[in-house]
Order: sequence, then structure tokens, then C-alpha cells
Amino acid sequence: MNFELTPQQKAVQQSARQFAQTVLQETVLEDDAAGRFPEEAYKKMGEMGFVGLPFPKEYGGQGGDYLSYVLALEEISKINSSVGIAYSVCTSLYSGALINDGNEEQKKKYLPEVLSGKKMGSFCLTEPDAGSDAAGCKTTAIWNGKEYILNGLKCFITNGPLADYYMVVALTNPELKTKGLTAFIVEREWEGVSIGKIEDKCGIRCAQVSEVIFDNVRVPKENMLGEEGKGFAVAMKDLDGGRIGVAAQGLGIAKGAYDIAFNYLKEREQFGKPLYKNQYLAFKMAELETEIEMAQYMLYKAATDKQEGKSYSVPAAKAKMVCTDAAMHVATEAVQMLGGNGYMKEYHVERMLRDAKITQIYEGTNEIQKLVISGNMFRK
Repeated sequence: MNFELTPQQKAVQQSARQFAQTVLQETVLEDDAAGRFPEEAYKKMGEMGFVGLPFPKEYGGQGGDYLSYVLALEEISKINSSVGIAYSVCTSLYSGALINDGNEEQKKKYLPEVLSGKKMGSFCLTEPDAGSDAAGCKTTAIWNGKEYILNGLKCFITNGPLADYYMVVALTNPELKTKGLTAFIVEREWEGVSIGKIEDKCGIRCAQVSEVIFDNVRVPKENMLGEEGKGFAVAMKDLDGGRIGVAAQGLGIAKGAYDIAFNYLKEREQFGKPLYKNQYLAFKMAELETEIEMAQYMLYKAATDKQEGKSYSVPAAKAKMVCTDAAMHVATEAVQMLGGNGYMKEYHVERMLRDAKITQIYEGTNEIQKLVISGNMFRK
């Protein structure tokens, strides 16, 4: 096993780190307070090639590997994990669905502007009665002889108010439940597409999350993604990639909170000595560093399996669970180590703690990840 990054991967990592520490760091506190997504910064990410990193050049991508994308996402999430999840949804979920199941015409039409950062994509699966249980989907897309008529409401949609294109999963044959689900690419400008409630969230406040409403939207057959009745498989395969993205977000939060705590312990003095001279705190940091490194290896293993064409569903579930649990644990400990300062916004770790919690919930709760892992264990 080789744990060394290539020169190209190191260059991507350094470029993303510099971008995050300059452009994103400058406005992160104000953006969080206002619940404002830094759209211009995201467009800059597209111009710098981050959004299209792991995709073929023929569709507007950079032709890089998947681990490079994970490294970039991790660095961005260290500073602003709201931008991290918007980036992940656009890249792992929306663009990943097109790469996995789109035909040539769909890829050439709906990928280039998204991969350049000029437009955004989103992923519409969750509904009020269909969270972890996708079989509860009630959104329908009924064929009328000419086109599909899409009706329903999707909720908790990251990038919902910002997206130009939506990957939507709907029932084309409601009687078959999950076997009747089909995926489509839907354009925001089509008649009948509208934005409902924009969520007021505990964390990831810069990310724009909303309901997306479909009211008699006419969807041409050529916008079907994959085959009719195969939408559940399309979505689940897509979520495997999305879980790697959320794992990278979680690892970025953990590393970001750790770095702040590390520097604070070196600089802050109490009882006549730096805080790190307190053995309890030094041991705690040793534990956190080890936890982060273990999570990192799980994430990079999943990303490498994906880019090498191996089965990555279970590695993705493991990485998602471990990295997001680390995010919550490390952020909590960082707040405690900073004492009263940790509770103040200017020190950033309270925001990281708020951001960390949702990573254990979306893209499949960590309990769902345990179902995936244990199900694979006992099928052997």
C-alpha cells in the first residue's frame, strides 16, 4: 500500500487550501451570520477547475482523479463546509448521476456549464414522507403519450434555490413503488418548477436548502436518466459517491476544528504556562489526531476504490460514518478546549460544531450506513 499523494494531487490540495484560506476565509463569518451563499467564490472555484476535477475533459471537466476532488473538498470544508456541501452535491450527486447513467447527448448538454461553475446542479430525492425510506416517494411523472407530467414536492434540497438543473427521482408507475421510480433531468426555467420554503438551519447556514415544487411540469422523454423503473438504482449508486463527498466534508470540519484548537493550546497561557503543557489536554489532542488520521485513511480508501472501478458502496458507507462521527467529536472537543472563547463566533469552532451535526444525518444517516455495512457482512 502506498499512502503518498502524487505531485499532481499535492498541487490540487495546496491550490484548494490557498483558495479556501484566502477567498472563503475572508467572508465566512459574515456569510454564516447572513445565511448567504458566496456565489462569486463558487464561480471562482469553477474557473479554477475544482468543480470539474474528476470528470472527462470532453464534458468540460479537468480529467483528474477522484481522490484529487476529495482532497479539494476537504480543504474547502476546513474553512467553509457550507460551500463544501454545495460543491459535493453539484459534483458527486448531480454531475455524478449524469456521468454514471446519462447518455452522450445529456452529458454534453447538462454538464459543461455546471463543471465550469457557471451553473449549478442539485439532487432531488427526499420528500416529507420519504427520507431514509425512498419507497415513500409520492412525486409522480406520468406519461401522457407525448411527455411525462411531473407533480410533487421535494424537501431539504441542497442548492435548491441556486440550481439551474435538478436530478429528480419520481414514480412513473406508482403501483410498483421503488421498482416504479425513474430519474430525470429537469430544468429550473421550465413552467411549473418553483422554490418553496427556504430552510432556516442550525448549521451549514451559507448553504441554500429548500423545497422544490413540481406542478404539472412537462418533461420530455429524452430527459429520462437511465431506464424507466431504474430510478432507485440510479439514486442509490449516486448516493454512494455522495457519501464519499460528505465524508470529505466531515473530515475537513474535523481537521479545521483540530487546527484551531492546536494553535490555541500553543498560544494561550494559564497558570504561567501554555495550555498544551497540561498533560490532559496534550493527551486529548493525541487522541483526536489519531482519530482524524484513521478517518482519513477510510476516506482515501473509498475514493481510491471508486476511481479504480472497484465496488465502493461499503467503503463509502464506512468512510461517511467514521469521518462524520469524527467531525462531531473533534468539533465538540475543540469548543471545550477553547473554553468560553470556543462558544464565540469569532473563533469559528462553534460554527464548525453546528455544521458537523448535519453530516451525520444527510446522504443517509449514520444508522443507515450501519445497515449498509452490516447487510454486506451477513450476506457473505
